[in-house]
Amino acid sequence: MDKRMLINAVETEECRIAILENNVLEELYIERSSRGQLAGNIYKGKVVNVESSIEAAFIDIGLKKNGFLHVSDVLPHRGNESSSSETETHARHHRESHKIRDLLRQGQEVLVQVTKESIGAKGPSLTSYISLPGRFLVLMPDMPRLGVSKKITDEEERQRLKTILEGLHPPQNIGFIIRTAGALQTKKEIHKDFHYLLRLWKNIEKRAKDTSAPATIYQESDLVIRAIRDIFSTDIREIIVDSEPVFERTRDFIRIIMPKYEKILTLYRENKPLFHKYDIEKEIEGINCKKIPLPRGGSIIIEQTEALVAIDVNSGKFKEESDPEETSFKTNLKAAKEITRQIRLRDIGGVIVIDFIDMREESHIHAVEKVLTDALKRDKARTKMLKMSKFGTIELTRQRIRSSLRDVLFEECKFCRGTGYSKTIETLCLNAMRDIKFAIHLPQIAKIEILANPEVTNYLQNQKRRQMIEIEEAYNKKINIFSTMNYEYGKIDIRYFNNKDEPVMV
Repeated sequence: MDKRMLINAVETEECRIAILENNVLEELYIERSSRGQLAGNIYKGKVVNVESSIEAAFIDIGLKKNGFLHVSDVLPHRGNESSSSETETHARHHRESHKIRDLLRQGQEVLVQVTKESIGAKGPSLTSYISLPGRFLVLMPDMPRLGVSKKITDEEERQRLKTILEGLHPPQNIGFIIRTAGALQTKKEIHKDFHYLLRLWKNIEKRAKDTSAPATIYQESDLVIRAIRDIFSTDIREIIVDSEPVFERTRDFIRIIMPKYEKILTLYRENKPLFHKYDIEKEIEGINCKKIPLPRGGSIIIEQTEALVAIDVNSGKFKEESDPEETSFKTNLKAAKEITRQIRLRDIGGVIVIDFIDMREESHIHAVEKVLTDALKRDKARTKMLKMSKFGTIELTRQRIRSSLRDVLFEECKFCRGTGYSKTIETLCLNAMRDIKFAIHLPQIAKIEILANPEVTNYLQNQKRRQMIEIEEAYNKKINIFSTMNYEYGKIDIRYFNNKDEPVMV
């Protein structure tokens, strides 16, 4: 498989990273300096409010919005003065039995980490279960357990890694988990990561002790460093960077954590922009399109709402098989693969409902479920999927860590307010006439002005002129219509004036 990582960092305001497999875009990450990155940051916060009704506390961490900390995310000894040598079982017992007021009080200082970015009006979600990711390990303070990622399935390899971890003799109150990237790594590499994380945690502890809340204690690395640390895999044969300063910084980081892969790092020097060369810009432009065509016919429709994301599968003109059941089955198989790809690219989170084309054969239903399940396994966000219902729908949930890519790249239309629809010219003009009839009888009004774009004013002049003349004569008041190119379609202003040409509020 031809797999590449492309890093586009020419624009200082934005960094974009794409993962290509056989020249097909499979993963896309975008970070803008104006939005900042919160997930993974560690703060020393102060409890502002404790809400027993929702078993949560609001924490001031020095940002515009207070963070949200649920009782299930409060590590017991961080909420009181109990011993830090509690076992994980004991900590779980505390989570299940304690109330938020038993663990936190107003004004208390607490060390927390952001698990989910601010979304809309909501502040960031927090946890006091700190975790520090390295290249091959994750350090977990006050959670004394040693484990191996569930994604490493080979039992012999799991046992080898656990033996290496136990041989490192970690401190009694600190736990470690070997990440998926740790598979097949040598003891030396894991040992290096182990000591790096221990030094990092000691620095965080010291800073937390010497700093007053609210304060930032640890800030996550930028997107490029996080990508090399978290996204890079050994099957990537080339990393291409189009910015020389970023290239040098990436090279320095690779030399420290995985020097043998420095040779695959390349600085892109061509005049043609990097993402244009690999046709990624076209994919990004279509990231908000509702309709995505499938190969050789068929399509999927993606509708994002506040509550959930609905995805509909259509066969369209796809008639490869004479049997309708086979047509439905083959279309659904193609759709399942493309749906998981689109979910990853768009970074869609929350509840997702997929309406597949109806199939009758159990074997076909199970095959589509398996394709979807297997495709979701490569997703780094946590997902849970239910079986296909009798109505041909599959429900799944996907971990929502940050706003979807749609919310990063687009904003709500000021005219349709996100509905995708705007009023017809006829509707706009009828509403305008109703407003005029409501206000024309007021004695303080002597003149009315209508401002709109040419399409709207032409309709008023041609279809409503007679009606306006009748109103002017009946009330002895003047109605003027002004056409302006500055007004976008859908916008119409009606202004009211008295005898002295002073504006009148209606």
